[in-house]
Order: sequence, then C-alpha cells, then structure tokens
Amino acid sequence: MTLALSPAVRDLLENWLSQLGSLANRADTTIDAYGRDLTDFLNFQAQHAGDILSPAMLRDLSLGDMRAWMAEQRGRGVGSRSLARRLSAVKSFFRWWSERDGFDATTILSMRSPKHGRRLPRPLSVDGAKALIAAVGENDARDWVAARDVAIMMLLYGCGLRRSEALGLDAGVFPLSDTLRIRGKGGKEREVPVLPATIAAVARYRALCPHQLNPGAPLFRGIRGGPLNPRLVAGVMEQVRMQLGLPATATPHALRHSFATHLLDAGGDLRAIQELLGHASLSTTQAYTAVDTARLLEVYAAAHPKA
Repeated sequence: MTLALSPAVRDLLENWLSQLGSLANRADTTIDAYGRDLTDFLNFQAQHAGDILSPAMLRDLSLGDMRAWMAEQRGRGVGSRSLARRLSAVKSFFRWWSERDGFDATTILSMRSPKHGRRLPRPLSVDGAKALIAAVGENDARDWVAARDVAIMMLLYGCGLRRSEALGLDAGVFPLSDTLRIRGKGGKEREVPVLPATIAAVARYRALCPHQLNPGAPLFRGIRGGPLNPRLVAGVMEQVRMQLGLPATATPHALRHSFATHLLDAGGDLRAIQELLGHASLSTTQAYTAVDTARLLEVYAAAHPKA
C-alpha cells in the first residue's frame, strides 16, 4: 500500500531514524522496529484524515485521532505489550520533533500506554540446558557446523550473552581467555567470565571451521563463509527442542534466562548478575527473583499437605 505522506513528513521520518542511530546508539534491529511502527502510525493517520499527511496535520493530531489509531491496532489483534512498544516509538518521534522545532506535543506525549503484566523469563532446568546443548552437538553431520552451534549455545548459557552479542564476536578474540569483553545494547561494555568448557567449545569450532577466521571478520560463519544468520541459530534450537519435547519457550534467549536463573538459584548476588547480563536497570534483573518465587510456590502447592 502506498503511503500518503508528504515529502516533508518523509524527511522527518528519515531524520528521526538517522538521529536514533547516530546519537541514541540504538541497535539496528531497534531502529528497524521503530521505523516500521512509526511508518504504520503515519500511514493510518493519513488514511484516517483522508488526505496526504503534512507536518501541520501531524502537529494538530487530537486525542480522538490517537484513540482511533489505538482502536485500529486492537482490531488487528495487536496485544498490549506490542501496542505499548508502538506507542513508545510514536512518542519518541514526537518528543524529538517538538524539541527540534519548538511546538507543544503534550497531546501525544500524554497518551497512556496500555497496561500489561511483565512477562516472566522462561528458563530451562539445569538438566534441560545440558541435554539441549548435547543434542545440538549431534544435530548436524558436518563436524564443524555442529561444533559451531555448540560453541554459540555455550556462550549463551555459559556467559549469558544475547544471541546478537555472540554472533557479533570478532574472530580476533583468540586466544580466548577466562574473561570476555562484550559490547551490548546502547554500546555499553561489560566483562564476563568464560568457563573452561566454553573456551574448549569455541576452540574446537575454530579448529574445525573450514573458513579463514582472521581478526576483523565475524567469528561465526555460515556454510558459504559469510556472517551466520541469526535465524539459523533459532532454527537449530527449534529442531532440537522438538526432538527433546521441550516447550516453545526454549529459544536461544531462554539459555540467557537459564544462565541468570541458575546463578540466582546457586546464591548469586543480584547486582553481580545485573552486571553480567548488561542490564541497565536492576528492576529488569529482578524478574528472575519472581521466577524463583514462582517455582517455590509450585513446589509448595505440590508438596504441602494443606495446599
């Protein structure tokens, strides 16, 4: 569908996205998501107005216009969490624009996000994580591919890395030591310990990989030697998950959740886990205490005579 946007509105959109990347240090995936969300919003407002959308029309949007957009989103089956994220993108745009051009955007910025409960992490059990990684090692007949996939899973579970962080590693990390410096969200750096088993898994992959792993190039490669596609990692997890009968929540990110939850179960300090995960806010890390409490309540309900 062709967007009915004036050239001036298109320029605003492009300038805002450029600013997000250069000044706000947002990840490419975040910028792409914000761009889609705002484009969808602008497209709706153009159709809602029945005219080519101009900056003047955008500045004059009313609460009714905003509520109409939110109602349309709900009608399309968009959930509260996703709608809150889309509204956040719209507010971010209007906040930037109003500060740049000096107009009052209170109508937009005062919109309340829909309420939604925080989604608890879904970690694997210790045995489940071990079984999954072992199965990954047997999932591909090509030794170097199997070794690659195991090395990635070990980085996710053994170091608590995000998938993007593991796949973003440079081949120049060798020789791998007992610590690894990671650049996470927003360009924030952190240092994580590396278990001997993880070091061994990465070293085995390096020894078997048929492609040149020179510094300055990606560590993890696809079959043809290019950077490994993140979707392939998710695909491997899906195959193994089905083989082992694990739930759909057993995703690559679940290994990171498992890393944090298992550390907490073993008596790990919440502040230290926050640093290891690279969370900007302790409240994000505190979600793992809710997981621990939920599991204790399940045990209580199953075992207590009066439950």
